Amino acid sequence: MAKNTSGRGQRDLKVKVKTARGRKLSSTRWLQRQLNDPYVAQAKREGYRGRAAYKILELDDKFRFLTPGARVVDLGCAPGGWCQVAAKRVNALGEASGKAVGTVLGIDLKPIEPVPGAETHVLDFMEDDADTVVKGWLGGQADVVMSDMAAASSGHKQTDHLRIIALCEAAAYFAFDVLAPGGTFVAKVLAGGAEGELQKLLKNRFEKVANVKPPASRSDSSEKFVVATGFRAADADSEAP
Repeated sequence: MAKNTSGRGQRDLKVKVKTARGRKLSSTRWLQRQLNDPYVAQAKREGYRGRAAYKILELDDKFRFLTPGARVVDLGCAPGGWCQVAAKRVNALGEASGKAVGTVLGIDLKPIEPVPGAETHVLDFMEDDADTVVKGWLGGQADVVMSDMAAASSGHKQTDHLRIIALCEAAAYFAFDVLAPGGTFVAKVLAGGAEGELQKLLKNRFEKVANVKPPASRSDSSEKFVVATGFRAADADSEAP
């Protein structure tokens, strides 16, 4: 009879990785963490392109912005995990009969493997006419703009923090140009003290702004996510010079 290895008393089995000659210790630690990460294993089982898919799943479970029929823009969409989640939840493939069919538009600087239910394009969202191009692809305004982007790491914590805040602010300004009234903006940031201006910027344009660290975000990571809901279109008079 096979022994029961489940339940209380089960030995915590972990994969240990030896540091190979020529491999940095930091690379070994990263590999060991990946091999022992339950979200990585779950992503493989469930067909997601990475563990990051569970971050947007958990955020949407809490805030419910990926609704059937919604039009979604995923900035920096590679490798496509967030697009996979969005396509399912907004019913982009029309699999949920009787519910509205949504649209998922992923954009990135480089091509990615096709995602069923999502339309992906190569585009720099910081280009002057990017908002016009995206609204043309969508056939109108977006209901959700989301971003899991992070600037390339410099190895200096404060520099990386400032870079990702700047990237998030750029994504926010893009969202201001493409979101429909009542829309939602979701983006990754790194805690580090420079978020004040970003928070002020978002609170001026959204009804509610929440800062969340979803369970799928590693406990030793400084990342968190800003979820801004209830977009308010700018008053044209207030923006006049």
